[in-house]
Amino acid sequence: MTSRSHLLHRLDGTAWNRVHTGITIALGIGWLLDAFEVTIVNNVVSVFKNLWHLTNLQASWIFSIWFVGIMVGAYGFGYLADRYGRKRLFLITLMLYGTFTFLTAFAWDYASLMLLRFVTAIGVGAEYAAINAAISEFIPAKHRGKTNATVMNFWSVGAIFAALVTLLLINQLPPDLGWRAAFGFGAIVAVAAALARRYIPESPRWLLAHGDAQSATAIIDDIEHGRFSKSRAAASPSLSAQSPRPQDFRSQSRTLIRQYPGRLALGCALDFSEAAGYYGLFTFLALFILPEVQVEPTFVPWFYLIGNVGALIGGVIVAWLLDSAGRKATVPASYVLAALGVLLLAAATTTHDWRWVLAAFTLANLFATGSWISAYPTFSEIFPTHLRSTGIGISVAIGRIGAFIAPLLLTYIANSAGMVPALLVLALFWLIGAVAMIPWYFLGVEGKGAPLEAMVR
Repeated sequence: MTSRSHLLHRLDGTAWNRVHTGITIALGIGWLLDAFEVTIVNNVVSVFKNLWHLTNLQASWIFSIWFVGIMVGAYGFGYLADRYGRKRLFLITLMLYGTFTFLTAFAWDYASLMLLRFVTAIGVGAEYAAINAAISEFIPAKHRGKTNATVMNFWSVGAIFAALVTLLLINQLPPDLGWRAAFGFGAIVAVAAALARRYIPESPRWLLAHGDAQSATAIIDDIEHGRFSKSRAAASPSLSAQSPRPQDFRSQSRTLIRQYPGRLALGCALDFSEAAGYYGLFTFLALFILPEVQVEPTFVPWFYLIGNVGALIGGVIVAWLLDSAGRKATVPASYVLAALGVLLLAAATTTHDWRWVLAAFTLANLFATGSWISAYPTFSEIFPTHLRSTGIGISVAIGRIGAFIAPLLLTYIANSAGMVPALLVLALFWLIGAVAMIPWYFLGVEGKGAPLEAMVR
């Protein structure tokens, strides 16, 4: 029988080909859709406030309920992706997202919008766990960092896409119709992405971890020859008697906590820091900074369009650094720069000049995006295959707690003490990730060029 180590060596040694490119694009679209959804809501939150006479606190909950749904989806579906496979989950999750984002277009009041956004977010949270596990397991070791980061960079593409849709579609339609058309458009893109994902096979590493060497061998043969096999992509794995006994939800989480507490703590800290910092930045911009500098609602999409061009540049730089400078240097430096970017935004806000605010926001978004894009490839590779998706899911779930509380906390601080103190707190959120990397810098494993299996020995 072909040894497991030989099969993994073949998978890691495969030259880059059309299969890797196809997987990267098909899975990256999930991040594109998440960014599209978040940016659309940022662009139209003022429409919701006027349409349903919402307070700032109620508007903050439109963002926060999204993070609650992502937390539920990431944790629950992360476990399911480890138990039933990556492929099944990243098809189901995309259809869940597509269905409920389409239904969101028909929301009739504040309560229905909140419910539909919550369920849509469950699908997005599930994507986080399944996609990041799959992309780490398919890609050869020497390309893993930059490829995983490239998938993350679809976020910036989705945000730019959402800004263009807002400018060219939403702003040209009546307020109560434009945002509905945008959500419907997002659903169409999700369906197209699901059709493309049908051809992605199951992760060979997941199959090997569950005892199906025959299916894994066939898929690795296809990858080496740069071909997609429709029959194998559609087939269900035939797991052998050698498969590890499935653990229930609690046991899987307990195993991670007991056997890999430091790794899980790092993943949770990095994601908590970036989620609180990133979503806090965008929520605060929409609710406080843009009204303070008197940016017209029709000009708001230009802020996100220009700002996310900066984000894309930051993500591309980090993608290169992960496989050149390495994870240990890139991640903490990115988080420190993100904190400094927020301080620059605070200084620009005091000028009350939208041009300085736009320049500072673009730079802050460049650093912020570089930070979270450096984090995901780093903590996605530090868990063993049979626990990877659960580990990612727990990390993302804890991270969404930060994303949930940051908009509410920053809103409270801004209303009671002013915008600059709120932005100082936002900068502190970013420093959590930098501090969390210190023990890993000295004691952890460097992922640059290392096979996944070497990361957990």
